[in-house]
Amino acid sequence: MEVHAHTHTSRKKWTHYFWEFLMLFLAVFCGFLAEYQLEHKIERDRAKELAGSLYEELREDSVNMAMKVQNRLRQEASLKWLMKYFKDSSLAHLSKTFSIHYLYGIHFRTPSLFEARTAMLDQLKNSGSLRYFKSQKLQRLIGELSAAILYIKDRQDLETTIRVQLINPFTVDHYDYDFDAGITKEGTLPFGEAVTQYEKSHKIIPFRLKHTEHLDRETTINMLGFFGMSGIRPTRQQHFQRYIDLNAELLKELRKEYHLK
Repeated sequence: MEVHAHTHTSRKKWTHYFWEFLMLFLAVFCGFLAEYQLEHKIERDRAKELAGSLYEELREDSVNMAMKVQNRLRQEASLKWLMKYFKDSSLAHLSKTFSIHYLYGIHFRTPSLFEARTAMLDQLKNSGSLRYFKSQKLQRLIGELSAAILYIKDRQDLETTIRVQLINPFTVDHYDYDFDAGITKEGTLPFGEAVTQYEKSHKIIPFRLKHTEHLDRETTINMLGFFGMSGIRPTRQQHFQRYIDLNAELLKELRKEYHLK
């Protein structure tokens, strides 16, 4: 009878299985850490990219807003000048100074309107990219700035309503479009450029108010006062200033968080 020798494999100790498990666990864990770090880096890079684009947008708007504020101050000054003039001055013989203040006070519109650039703000809110900004302060400031822009839009819509209801009818009744054709060279020059050129020149183009026999001085003064003191000025003092303050604070926070210049 043959005797078969059986080979017996030695049973592995529990410590062997433990080290196998530990090595496998460490491999998976390190892979997880590497993926997490990569994802975290991608998010940081994306946040910095978005912050840079937002920063440039806000900085351009801050320059634009400063110009709009100066234009409004000029418009408010002209409206005040006109209010004083209409109290008791001659409406038959009007000076070049009157025509300049008339243009800046009554005809001024687009140069005083602020239109914020909101491409990046809209992208941050609509795409969910705002989550890349981990700073709660940044998120709060962005939300407050968006609200400030909406308030400005509402105020400027109110100004447009006042213009449509009060200023435009006055213009239709009394404005001298022969003068308008003269300064704009028959409409070939944009309004802003035409006014600037005329103001700086020594040229005098006759300006007259039409139908002055139907012009009520007190009503005109109240109209100008309402437009300037209840429309143009409060928007600048409250809503423009709110935007200016938030814009500056947000720029400062972006510089601090992402080392922007």
